[in-house]
Amino acid sequence: MDYAIFLAIGLSAFSVGTILGYYSRQLIAKKDWKTIEGKLQKKIEKATEKAGMLLSESKEKANLIVRMAEKRDAVERKKVLDVNQSLLKKAEVLSEKTAQLEEKQENYKQKVQQLREVKGKIEELNEKALKKLEEISGLKEKEAKEKILKTTEDKYELDILKRIQKLENDGFERFEERAKEVLSTVIQKCALDQSKEITTSSISIPNEEVKGRIIGKKGRNIRAFEKETGVELIVDETPETVIISSFDPIRRHVAKRALEKLILDGRIQPARIEKIVGEATEEINKEIKKAGETAAYELSLVGLDPQLIKLIGRLKFRTSYGQNVLLHSVEVAYLASSLAQEIGADSLVCKKAGLLHDIGKAMDHEVEGSHVNIGIKLLERFGVEKEVISAMKSHHEEYPYESIEAVLIQTADQISGARPGARK
Repeated sequence: MDYAIFLAIGLSAFSVGTILGYYSRQLIAKKDWKTIEGKLQKKIEKATEKAGMLLSESKEKANLIVRMAEKRDAVERKKVLDVNQSLLKKAEVLSEKTAQLEEKQENYKQKVQQLREVKGKIEELNEKALKKLEEISGLKEKEAKEKILKTTEDKYELDILKRIQKLENDGFERFEERAKEVLSTVIQKCALDQSKEITTSSISIPNEEVKGRIIGKKGRNIRAFEKETGVELIVDETPETVIISSFDPIRRHVAKRALEKLILDGRIQPARIEKIVGEATEEINKEIKKAGETAAYELSLVGLDPQLIKLIGRLKFRTSYGQNVLLHSVEVAYLASSLAQEIGADSLVCKKAGLLHDIGKAMDHEVEGSHVNIGIKLLERFGVEKEVISAMKSHHEEYPYESIEAVLIQTADQISGARPGARK
């Protein structure tokens, strides 16, 4: 009996405890859930706030990048516009020069035609006059000339000798004095600039510190550079400038190209100098070959010896009286060929002789003698046609005219040299 009562009481207590425990757990679980949900809500709010800040920063950075890109784009557009304007100006200048050249060529054609007509009329009048004189005098032209000269000689021999002597003395004194005046004026105006032009090249450097690197420790860099290039490098007190001095234009251009590369690279030391000078020499040699081939191609001249083409290309780096010798030679070739076509001479001989008439200037700083004699020897060595050599050399005063082509070469040379900014 007592056992049953205790059992009943124990079951009741267990049931009540179970129910109370269940509800207590539910309450605790609800409380914990609210706590976790609150933490999650705070994290979500913080993440949202951080995302908003990041988005704002990203927008600012994007706007900054867009503004910078627009600024760079505006600068690039300005550069492109400047380049286009420069190209347009150059094209206009080139068009004007082309028009002037065409106008000159047209004038030459008209003058040649007029000269032909005048020559024909003069020849016709001479023939008529000679025939008339022969009819009146009963003597042939040769007989009449000899008789008149003989009579005049006998009668005025002493007077003629005195007159010739007086003219020679007066003319020599007058022209000698005038020649001295002209030479002194020209030397005063042009000697210094011309000497600088043919012997030196200047290079701009970014700052004075570069001069020290060019000289090197105890001057080893400058000595290595001069040894490799064969030029004299002048590093003086002239601000931000280095001067290259040499009578050899090819060496001077190689040295200039190499020094510009070394300054840009920044690593200036003997081993690097040797490498860069080799690269610059190779580049200049390629430019020389290309310049010669381009000149021959423009003039439609084929079959020239490759070594002769290289010599032609060397003229690109040679100046004479302020004019580029290669451009001058090409111009003389064009003009002489055009003149030859107008009067029926050999235009191919004129074209080739015009291109080669100053070829000796490619070697006159290396070989003794005048550029004329050097050019003749070069052309003979390369097997150039005798007609071309004759036309080439005869336009120089030390050789007589041997053909009409030689006269045309001289005419073209004078036309090219007489235009504004040219060499004569």
